[in-house]
Amino acid sequence: MPILLFKNKDIDLITGKRNITIRRLWKTPLYRGDRLYCYWNILSKEREKLFEAEVTKVNILTYDEIIHDSSLASDLGYKSLRELEDDLKKTYPNNHADDDEFQVFSFKKLPVEQWEGPVINQKSMIIKKADVLFELGKYEQSSVCYKAALEYDKGDTYILNRLGDNLTRLGQFGDAVKHYKKAIKIEPDNEYLYNNIAIAYLNKGDYDKALEANTEALKCNSQNTTVLYWRGLIYEMLNDFERALKFFDYVLRIDDTNPEVWNEKATILNMLGKSEEALLAYDKSIELCLDNRMDDANMWASKGNTLLGLQRYAEAISCYDNALKTDKYNPIILNNKGVAYMELDNFHDAIECFTKVLVMYPDNPDAQVLKEVCLDNL
Repeated sequence: MPILLFKNKDIDLITGKRNITIRRLWKTPLYRGDRLYCYWNILSKEREKLFEAEVTKVNILTYDEIIHDSSLASDLGYKSLRELEDDLKKTYPNNHADDDEFQVFSFKKLPVEQWEGPVINQKSMIIKKADVLFELGKYEQSSVCYKAALEYDKGDTYILNRLGDNLTRLGQFGDAVKHYKKAIKIEPDNEYLYNNIAIAYLNKGDYDKALEANTEALKCNSQNTTVLYWRGLIYEMLNDFERALKFFDYVLRIDDTNPEVWNEKATILNMLGKSEEALLAYDKSIELCLDNRMDDANMWASKGNTLLGLQRYAEAISCYDNALKTDKYNPIILNNKGVAYMELDNFHDAIECFTKVLVMYPDNPDAQVLKEVCLDNL
């Protein structure tokens, strides 16, 4: 049974927008009427069938003929002959002599009732691929996959929402909001969709619109801790620290087990000059992280900064050490640790911190200046 293995760039073949492709002429060539098993490489150790197809047309062409046929390049989904040639060289590094032969073939998808193997859900398969790419931070590729899945069901709110999430991370906030709004037309009472609009506007720097969208989310569910948490973050960005603190406290009255909320509360207390209370909140945040087998460098560093401001330098250094266990190359943490050593007149250890920063970031101005001050004090 001939197998056709798709890659990310073959989305149009998977969705049916295109039905012509190319492969090297194998020892056993394809013939018209052959059945294809079509797979998508989801992960390196996992391949699942997308669909079965029947070969409808086959042409055998040489490499030289292919790379000079602009019409064929377009039919195969390439923007130019150069793109086609580069992809062939990448895919078949040992097969680009002028007389090397390839098969250009067309196929038609077979209805599931005609499949010889097990039937799968194509939309679910593509969403699975998109989800994997999203978690890996490959947002452009993930967006392409979600758009392909949307071809199967344009009213799927999960896909529309995830497309918006991708676009937000790519900085395309306007397009993200459009997708969230499409999803809201289908699920008008979904508070998460309104809140995602708020997040997009917040990242864009449009805090008033972020507040409006968050208000709509709270109308749907006034007790949703995620929505309330983001309400606090919006007020924090607006420098309205009293209101931000009010919402973080409200969240903690509903659920006091989220370390991120405790961390943000500590940050706000610091902003309000309540350092001792901030320390207690940082301790609670760190305690929850440890209980959940998490080790958050930011939380340790934030507590260290508070202790530094309180002139409790030895304790600050201990916190920075914990932060550096999980983020050992962070220049800000290293510089702050060096400052704490300087306050203790331990210039040798301070120099070591600043030197580590300068090895990684030779132009870091803080490390340059602070190291010079230390050398002057030796």
